[in-house]
Amino acid sequence: MVGTKSRVAPADQRTAPGPSILVVDDDPGIVGFLELALIDEGYAVRVAANGREALKQIAEFCPNLILLDMNMPVMDGWEFCQRLRSRGTVEGSIPIVVMTAARDAADRSRDVGAQAFLGKPFDLDHLFRVISSLLKTD
Repeated sequence: MVGTKSRVAPADQRTAPGPSILVVDDDPGIVGFLELALIDEGYAVRVAANGREALKQIAEFCPNLILLDMNMPVMDGWEFCQRLRSRGTVEGSIPIVVMTAARDAADRSRDVGAQAFLGKPFDLDHLFRVISSLLKTD
């Protein structure tokens, strides 16, 4: 991913039978790593570099889960969650997993109504367990 442009997995990945996940993070290294790992696990993946791009993605498709960084340019995680939840539609009830390096990750996730949080750096196996529990794919 370059700059703030969003990148979308190939069409065959987007339409995979597995649950869909929207990764929202401005760090291209984290996004690339998560995209590959999630696709390898059978998830359909889309990505966005900030909250504004994420809202546009959600207008096009409704993911089963959102992995959300909190500190991003253009629109941060707090504003994104506020706008998403205010929609009052099915999109407003999408499970969100906050990914942050902040020490108060639990507080930040509660503040935005997230269902879970992961402190950066996080263990990939732990991430998959969290996703599986929220999507009930065990």
